[in-house]
Amino acid sequence: MRYFAYGSNLDWDQMRERCPSSAFLHVACLRDHMLAFTRYSPKRGCGVADVVQRVGHEVWGVVYELNDDDGRRLDAFEGYVPGRRRNGYRRIDTRVAIDGFDTRTIEVVTYEVCERRSTHMPPDRRYLDHLRRGARAWGLPEAYQAALLDVAVV
Repeated sequence: MRYFAYGSNLDWDQMRERCPSSAFLHVACLRDHMLAFTRYSPKRGCGVADVVQRVGHEVWGVVYELNDDDGRRLDAFEGYVPGRRRNGYRRIDTRVAIDGFDTRTIEVVTYEVCERRSTHMPPDRRYLDHLRRGARAWGLPEAYQAALLDVAVV
């Protein structure tokens, strides 16, 4: 499974712990979406990341390759159980632009929040640091990294 990570799974240490088979493939951009914090995570005690459709915006992240066992493990971490009536996140199939080049796209799976809050649910510093650390380590665009520094935390 090719998985596009844009939230805390940008953090390579966290991703390897959760999904030991994960292998980095590409830096990528999800066009016409924006990063938002629309879900409160009782487990983390703060808002967590989501991708929301917004024309002209973009979400940067990375694509990992996972084996089937780790794909199921990732589902569990994301609060997704196929066939369950209520999930925290749902899997979506989409295309991302490798290194931001629209001429080089790849099909991936990512997750979006099922029941979004209408207001911003601020992450805490610890959660947001996973995103910031990953963005820095993978060399995501400077403007995107700067935007992550501007996210308000609880």
